[in-house]
Amino acid sequence: MNWAGLYAILSGVNRHSTGIGRIWLSVVFIFRIMVLVVAAESVWGDEKSSFTCNTQQPGCNSVCYDHFFPISHIRLWALQLIIVSTPALLVAMHVAHLQHQEKRLLRMSGHDDPKELADVKKQKIRISGTLWWTYTLSVLFRIIFEVAFMYLFYHIYPGYAMIRLVKCSEYPCPNTVDCFVSRPTEKTIFTIFMLATSGICIVLNVSELFFLIGKACTRKRHRHEDSYRGHEHRQNEMNTLLSVDSLKKAPGGQEKGEHCATS
Repeated sequence: MNWAGLYAILSGVNRHSTGIGRIWLSVVFIFRIMVLVVAAESVWGDEKSSFTCNTQQPGCNSVCYDHFFPISHIRLWALQLIIVSTPALLVAMHVAHLQHQEKRLLRMSGHDDPKELADVKKQKIRISGTLWWTYTLSVLFRIIFEVAFMYLFYHIYPGYAMIRLVKCSEYPCPNTVDCFVSRPTEKTIFTIFMLATSGICIVLNVSELFFLIGKACTRKRHRHEDSYRGHEHRQNEMNTLLSVDSLKKAPGGQEKGEHCATS
């Protein structure tokens, strides 16, 4: 898996993310991908070859290993990181679309300066409008995917602990045999660490979701207040004009009444 390529793609989203989103991306690549690539892969490198059962029956080892470990931790973590990062790729595509539209508007208005067009790509796009919906939904899906994978881990490996000894009676084993897992303590430590970082990412995503909703509510309240102030200002101007008109008309009416009384 080319994790550097994934990091290069997500780095473009990092520039347009919130502060919490940038922390999330750092946690993903420093504490999850780097640990997965540097340490965890070597720990699980001998998981199949070192899984031994006290029998010489051909195929028993493979069947028992597949029964108790239907998917490798490493492959499941890699799948988790890819799926969790997918919503961020949607944000990157939306940002690229908005930048393309802005470049097209500049060309239509006669601004064909290559430097000016290149600066559009460097500008930070504000998370509002349709981009707010895309970004918020991406955070929501990240939470759902993280929780789903944590439940999947618990369903496959109850208690998240790596068992030391398993008893297998699957065919073609001649009877119930004992099978031994290599380095169970070390694998348990890495499993707990990876799940803990996944929990931290869930907390960060939930915090970012509330932050985005709070910012949207604040902007909506400010727009409502500005609209109310504008309406109140226009009403005051209308009242002022009406009062001025009434003052202008009052003296004329008074002179007409005096003239009638005199005649």
